[in-house]
Amino acid sequence: MPEVDKPGQQGLCVAAFDFDGTLTHGDTLLPFLATALGWPRFAWALLHSSPWLVGHALRLVRNDIAKARLFKAALQGVPTAEVQRWAEHWASQQLPGQLRGDQDPTMARLAWHRAAGHCCVMVSASPDIYLERAAEVLGFDGLICTQMEVELNGQLTGRMKTPNCYGEQKVIRLQAWLTERYDAAALASMTLYAYGDTAGDKPMLRMAHKAWYRGKPVAD
Repeated sequence: MPEVDKPGQQGLCVAAFDFDGTLTHGDTLLPFLATALGWPRFAWALLHSSPWLVGHALRLVRNDIAKARLFKAALQGVPTAEVQRWAEHWASQQLPGQLRGDQDPTMARLAWHRAAGHCCVMVSASPDIYLERAAEVLGFDGLICTQMEVELNGQLTGRMKTPNCYGEQKVIRLQAWLTERYDAAALASMTLYAYGDTAGDKPMLRMAHKAWYRGKPVAD
């Protein structure tokens, strides 16, 4: 059962949720790209970024470098209007099957936070090109993620506009988001909840007052 806040508890409550593997059954980026691009284009993108992807799998190449190579191969020159169509199709056809069920403990926590009126923010390393729709569908109040760069002609450059939102970047971005949204008095009374499932989420979990890892509360 979701934890119930103590009677009379005052102050701001913010719940920060990772997405892939925390609210879903696994990674969503590669399935999204495979469906969006179609298998011939997707296979071409994987082939051209394979040295970096294999290097990352062997822990020889950083996550952000491998992801940057994949993004460039897969997304460079794609019009944003096409990306929006991809995202709409993904949200209606793929996302429901990728989400964990209502009985999953983390999904139950999200429902509890929303019902309690807490501010819910998704914090993910996946890109904004489809996470904006996911955040809308799930009723999040905010989205912090890896943002993709767009040219003036409305095409993706294939480059990341922001650093890959992973590990310590989740803490940096979440702190900035909170500071922009709330004043010092609200932040001083804030209770921050955080939810994640991988090592890349642990800096954000350590930042929180109350944290859950893979559906289980982390001891203080």
